Amino acid sequence: MASVTTIDQIETVILDIPTIRGHVLSMATMRSQTAVLVRVKFSDGSEGIGEGTTIGGLSYGAESPEGIQSAIDTYIAPTLAGRDGNDVNGAIQLVDRLVKGNRIAKTAVEIALWDGLGKRLGVPVSQLFGGAVHKALPVAWTLASGNSETDIAEAQEMIETRRHNIFKLKIGKRGVRDDIAHVARIKAAIGDTGSVRVDVNQAWSLADARWGLKGLQEVGCELVEQPVQARFRRAMAELTNGYEIAVMADEALNGPEDALTVVAGNAADVFAVKVAQSGGLKRASEVAAIGQAAGLGLYGGTMLETGLGTAAALQLFSTVEALRWGTEFFGPLLLTEEILCEPIVYCDFCVEIPTGTGIGASLDPDKVAFYRRDRGRTIKAAAGE
Repeated sequence: MASVTTIDQIETVILDIPTIRGHVLSMATMRSQTAVLVRVKFSDGSEGIGEGTTIGGLSYGAESPEGIQSAIDTYIAPTLAGRDGNDVNGAIQLVDRLVKGNRIAKTAVEIALWDGLGKRLGVPVSQLFGGAVHKALPVAWTLASGNSETDIAEAQEMIETRRHNIFKLKIGKRGVRDDIAHVARIKAAIGDTGSVRVDVNQAWSLADARWGLKGLQEVGCELVEQPVQARFRRAMAELTNGYEIAVMADEALNGPEDALTVVAGNAADVFAVKVAQSGGLKRASEVAAIGQAAGLGLYGGTMLETGLGTAAALQLFSTVEALRWGTEFFGPLLLTEEILCEPIVYCDFCVEIPTGTGIGASLDPDKVAFYRRDRGRTIKAAAGE
């Protein structure tokens, strides 16, 4: 009888990597991204790597990078030590029973477990989810400088170089009329050469959202993401049913249970499916399946992961039959440095699915060593203004 490959050790490290520019959200301005990297070592000498990343410290959600690392080191790692490394579903179920919430922390470890399993089997992680049906996926770019002229120049450059022709604008920090005017200027400048969507990150009241969706629809915007707070599902349903512009749920989706609730309440036209927000690759696949079964559009969402987390997400979304609204897996492009040995490839308005076994990514040890927080460097990740 073959010996069982067990989980020997789970290690974590926090990286702080500067962004190429300020990334202006409704609740914070990001000037660097912080990622928690996970390395799982197995008894046969194999390893798997994973990532857990959030946005803007604690301004976006309940998990911080420091909390993600602590949850893994203190609770998840001891729970999984000595278990069968090939039994990923068993590990997911056990951690779900013993650790409440902490979806991003769970995601980081789960990715590493799938990566290790794929490497041992000699197959990409996509094969473990039924097999890839795409070699590349459409990829959006977020325009989030906060300045219309800067955003227009950036969008035009992206179109000319054939890197992106789908643009998501971060709005919600200014008044509704100012936001609509900002979007209108950008849409008028790029015309039919690009698609324009917006992300409000829950910043609007229902009254603001009524005016906002009406105005955005009139200026040619195609989609609005999470215009009101996630808990206001009746408001999301009113907006979904009241306008032709597509309404996308994002922060309202924290796993398959939320997906069912949103579908039952007719509270979105589109799902932004995020691996980390769902609680891992398996739960994200369930969210996508629920949305697809309900006839909703799907969009591959990001928490602005590094190339590692992006590679993992691409493995999963390569198996999804229809992504009507594309993806936004541009996280590595927002960072000043790539931490992978072989960067994710972006060309012809798409992002290519990594090849190779596991998630198809390996870390550059020198870059990891340079950006790890415990090396003594400090970078301010986000500011309230």
